[in-house]
Amino acid sequence: MLRYVGLLLLVPLLDSLFLVFVATQIGAPLTILLVVLTALLGLLLVRAESRHTIRKIQRKLAAGELPTNELLDGAFLLVAGALTLTPGLVTDAIGILLLVPFTRAPVRWFVREKILVPYMDNKSGGFATGNVYIGGFPFGGDGGPNVGGQGPDGRGQGPGPAGPSDGDAYDLDEDAYDIDFEDGDRDDRRGFD
Repeated sequence: MLRYVGLLLLVPLLDSLFLVFVATQIGAPLTILLVVLTALLGLLLVRAESRHTIRKIQRKLAAGELPTNELLDGAFLLVAGALTLTPGLVTDAIGILLLVPFTRAPVRWFVREKILVPYMDNKSGGFATGNVYIGGFPFGGDGGPNVGGQGPDGRGQGPGPAGPSDGDAYDLDEDAYDIDFEDGDRDDRRGFD
């Protein structure tokens, strides 16, 4: 957490140092004009891109699809708007990079694949993103069963803790019960008289 606070403090410091450098090169009045123009350009781009993104969200929702990329774009547009309003050339450049669709797409991919998906997988055990382990109960090499998967010999389920110790496949059919219901029992279970 301390790294992120340090990074947030480092950006305005770099931005002010760059502003001083640009002011010494082209003069203070031109630097102020440049900062104001980049902020106005950023605001116009935010306005245009946000309208476009809202239309894309509405189209996806009308088609019954989830607008995941569009919602990420909306979050990036909010960040870009804040960055372009901040006085400074570095923050304006970052904000404008987030506003342009072809430079926003790689950032969206990186945030989704490297930050959001691993975070959601970690918090939900894979259920949120569909990365659920379906191969049975994975035991960590202790010789336990691999229910639903292949056993150690590839013929079916492996030996469980109560299974045979000689390595034969455990036969589940021995313990199976066949239960016959009469018509009256089945109706009673469903709530019919």
